[in-house]
Amino acid sequence: MSLHHFRSKEISWLSFNERVLKEASRDNVPLIERIKFLGIYSNNMDEFFRVRVAILKRIVQLDKNTEFEGGTPQQILKDIHKLVMKQSNMFGEAYDKILTDLAKQDIYIINEKDLNDDQGEFVKRYFQKKVRGNLMPIILNKRRPLPDLADDGIYLAVYLKDSDTGKTNYALVEIPSSMDRFVLLPSLDGKKYVMLLDDVIRYELADMFYMFDNDDIAAYTFKLTRDAELDINDDISESYVKKIAKGLERRKEAHPVRFVYDKKMPEDMLQVLLTKLHYTSDDSVIKGGRYHNFKDFIGFPKFGSKRMTYPSLPAIPHKDIEPQTSMFSIVTKKDLLLHYPYQSFHYFIDYLREASIDPLVKEIKVTIYRVANNSAVMKALKNAARNGKKVTAVVELQARFDEKANIWWANDLKASGVKVIFGVPGLKVHAKLCLVVRKERNRLANYVCVGTGNFNEDSAGIFADHLLFTKHIGICKEVASVFDFFSRNYKVPFFNHLLVAPFYLRNSIENYIEREIINADKGKEASVYIKVNNLVDYNLIQLLYKAQKAGVKVQLNVRGMFSLFSDFDEAAKPIESIGIIDRFLEHTRVFIFGNNGNEKMYISSADLMTRNLDRRIEVACPIYDKKLQREIKMQLDMQMKDNCSARDLNNSLSNKLRKVNEEDGEYRSQLEFYHWLKNVHEEEEECNAESE
Repeated sequence: MSLHHFRSKEISWLSFNERVLKEASRDNVPLIERIKFLGIYSNNMDEFFRVRVAILKRIVQLDKNTEFEGGTPQQILKDIHKLVMKQSNMFGEAYDKILTDLAKQDIYIINEKDLNDDQGEFVKRYFQKKVRGNLMPIILNKRRPLPDLADDGIYLAVYLKDSDTGKTNYALVEIPSSMDRFVLLPSLDGKKYVMLLDDVIRYELADMFYMFDNDDIAAYTFKLTRDAELDINDDISESYVKKIAKGLERRKEAHPVRFVYDKKMPEDMLQVLLTKLHYTSDDSVIKGGRYHNFKDFIGFPKFGSKRMTYPSLPAIPHKDIEPQTSMFSIVTKKDLLLHYPYQSFHYFIDYLREASIDPLVKEIKVTIYRVANNSAVMKALKNAARNGKKVTAVVELQARFDEKANIWWANDLKASGVKVIFGVPGLKVHAKLCLVVRKERNRLANYVCVGTGNFNEDSAGIFADHLLFTKHIGICKEVASVFDFFSRNYKVPFFNHLLVAPFYLRNSIENYIEREIINADKGKEASVYIKVNNLVDYNLIQLLYKAQKAGVKVQLNVRGMFSLFSDFDEAAKPIESIGIIDRFLEHTRVFIFGNNGNEKMYISSADLMTRNLDRRIEVACPIYDKKLQREIKMQLDMQMKDNCSARDLNNSLSNKLRKVNEEDGEYRSQLEFYHWLKNVHEEEEECNAESE
């Protein structure tokens, strides 16, 4: 295999989503969690079509001769269709098995044909009281165009036929997204029954369309997915906020990129819909099952035995953070590293809250990409401004699918006296930075937080990330320079500690790998460890091939897109490459370079993608504290030993679970790290108690 070999990121992404889907089929994953994995898979697939497939279709329309490292757009689209169809079958098998396993727990998902008389009466009352008022059917007419249909909404295509006259009518009913998708029916003999809202509506179709003469009535689900990329024009007379808002409006009428429908839908009805929706043979028209928008299954009711969900893992107290102790006094003594969700993200919220009322704090600066719906982070920033602090928030309006929320937050922050900066023209601000300036002993002292994930308490309960608190003079000075660049982006600062994209991050990583190659050529120990969400940058992949072939020990821990071929050359050992899917979403980015025994370790917001390295503001921050380095390496070593949730990323991307240390039994890295952190905290408590 030649060194230039490269897999398209779209195909590698579908392989990642297949790993998610496989979790829904595993018997050792709790049943309700398996249902959630179906929902996550479905939600991921929706976003994939809205973004990646949409971009490919745009490229094909603009230039049919375009070619990427991973193939032509036309070929990639064909490969996508094959894989999606294959995974659709896998999805159906996983869902059928889940239904069987739910039945073993006396839990039944039933439809309108399964109801007994009492259940039918309950559904009728529920429909009249809660559902009917939310339904506004649309009658299809040959001459009248369809109104804009909701992107990723669920629709019932209703078939109405009068057998006597042979007349057929078609109608559309949108399933209300504002209502719970699952309706709990009265229990019977200890058995629990769940019905989808889709089937509640099906049960009452005759009641809705009583004014039509028909004796044959049926409904078939379909959904469409639209291009979600925003077109931002270059009109400098128009504000950035208005441009984003206009883009969001255009998204509602964007070109459709996928149509999924119930395979039992009559052919004449299907053709009417496709014609009215302007679908062509080049579009993804996919036969599906009775139900769509399985992303709603993330919210499937939690009932049954405790064994049906993951056991609770209470957040572990940080061994160095004492209650009712100033975070600033703690960080002055040593760097702190949070591993959430193993430890609570609320330490960061407490830190901001303290900063907002501390009379010595003069200024707070923070980058905002995605925040929680009811964000305590934003409340703390607003409170700081009200208390006379100078607060600056760098808000990224182009955080995909959070654009509307971020516009709202930006206006809310401004109203509270916060200075809002909308990033940098032409560059997304993806770095996770917070700077607090405090007056101490008549001097200004800087405190910095650098993270791998968003300042978002909702996602921090699911996403596994690192957050560094430091007072290191060099790091703090350079984070301050990054914030200065946001205000005056005509001058690029010099960085000695941070690796900042798009200025130095790519070159720095390449130089570190080249240094390892030189060390290996000299017979010295040489190693590269990379943990990211996505590894798809062509040039870096070629450099990793070169490093492995030179004798550098390369280890890759990649959750998502993976364009590298681990077994790339007969003359070199395969690159050890894993991807982990488990109860927490692996989101940390870590780069470690052996450096002839003087290891260089960085945590970062950046994946190894061209967009992150060349078109975003990203920061990789060094970890200088040796204890914190060992802590991170402990977690990474555990993940390389995982034989429960880690899958080998081989050339075929078969996604098989690793078989490592079988004699030691099951080894699940997320649980192992949780227990290790917990033991560290308990040991610290014991030492403190003994010293007292």
